[in-house]
Amino acid sequence: MSQASTQKYEDAQTETITTTQQRWEDLRQQIADGLHSTHCRANSNTTKTLETASFLYALIELLSESDLISVEALDERKRQVIKRLKRRYEDDRMGVLLQNPQLDKYSFDRTAQIDCENRVHLCKTSCCRLPFALSEQDLEERVVHWNLAIPYMIEQREDGYCVHVDKCTQACSIYEQRPMPCRGYDCRNDKRIWLDFENRIPNPAVERSDWLQFISENSAE
Repeated sequence: MSQASTQKYEDAQTETITTTQQRWEDLRQQIADGLHSTHCRANSNTTKTLETASFLYALIELLSESDLISVEALDERKRQVIKRLKRRYEDDRMGVLLQNPQLDKYSFDRTAQIDCENRVHLCKTSCCRLPFALSEQDLEERVVHWNLAIPYMIEQREDGYCVHVDKCTQACSIYEQRPMPCRGYDCRNDKRIWLDFENRIPNPAVERSDWLQFISENSAE
């Protein structure tokens, strides 16, 4: 290679590296800007929440002192409202979802013993289509992917399967680091998947691409 060709090659390499570095820096700045915006909104919401809470506590104290309400009755109604709002909160997929309680998945010793390799052709690996929240441990490891639109739910492909399931073999590509629900889930008594586990009779619905939605809708009827 001539000196001119060598210089041209080196210049091209330098340009590629510079371009890549610039793209990463641009991406980092976009993420930083997004986080800054999120933090500003969170701070503003915290201030408003504190103001609202102060107003409500002051109102409750005045009403209680005036014998217009009972603190005991208020506490009972509060518990009822919390349950109602929590259901709405979960249905609307608001906020951040994390496993609770937080447990060490590597010390978990209640893993179900199932001959999955002999059954996946029947059950269609349906357990890998179930949604669930990750743990702080999963997030810290940075191995398991979570759904950026619904933090911190396991990321799933368009076909509903976990992104870590190999399309060809149906095997888990992160088996050693798999989340706690994957370790502890036992499908044997789950009628959404098996009508009769011992006799290897799957629920016909597992053949459907909308299996979980179909099961949910029909269970509600």
